[in-house]
Amino acid sequence: MAGQPKSWLRGRVENALVKGLTRAYSTVRVDPDKFLLQLRAAYRVPISGYHGLFSLEIHELDIVADSIIRGGMKLAALEGAGLGLGGLITIVPDLGILSAITMRTVQKLSLLYGFEFNTDDEIAELWIAAASAAGVDMSRELLEKEVINKFVPRVIQRIAAKASTEVVEKWAGRVIPLASSAIGAGLNYWFVRAWGHRAKQHFRQRHLLLRQRAQQEALAAMSQASLPTSTS
Repeated sequence: MAGQPKSWLRGRVENALVKGLTRAYSTVRVDPDKFLLQLRAAYRVPISGYHGLFSLEIHELDIVADSIIRGGMKLAALEGAGLGLGGLITIVPDLGILSAITMRTVQKLSLLYGFEFNTDDEIAELWIAAASAAGVDMSRELLEKEVINKFVPRVIQRIAAKASTEVVEKWAGRVIPLASSAIGAGLNYWFVRAWGHRAKQHFRQRHLLLRQRAQQEALAAMSQASLPTSTS
């Protein structure tokens, strides 16, 4: 019987995360054009398009990434403090909003490291990053990601199942009267921080891999061009 309340709560949390992430997938999307303007105006990133991010020093991107994560953390903390006043009663709407904040942070990090999400493949990669941020390994299912309308819901379900266990362990403190607001703020802050930093590492590694590949191709082309031309 002792495990029943936790099991019931986990089911509610998992459903809330599935709904929140699904809503984030369909409606809460960062506009790449507006974000590009924000990068230039607010963060002073000297680029005309996302391709230009691959010519900047990686530490410059990392500084902006950390700022984006901090912004998401602060927003999540404010939201958690407000809805945290309701204790466990407001955990479902809280997780819905938190899912949107978290996915927008992941989307911004994706764009920052030069990865847009216009095609099905790019959308799939975005959700693979979100799964990685949640600690879910989707490597076995990568071959099936071409059917995006089936792939994304499966990823969302896997993320929700994984995250719900973590959430229930930590969000249990919200049953404490008065302290639930502070606990809600702190937990939301921690949630976005953890996901943000794991997503950053995912996109950073992909970015560096593409840079290395481009450099190798450029060196190969230069080497090929320097070879003497045979004459007949």
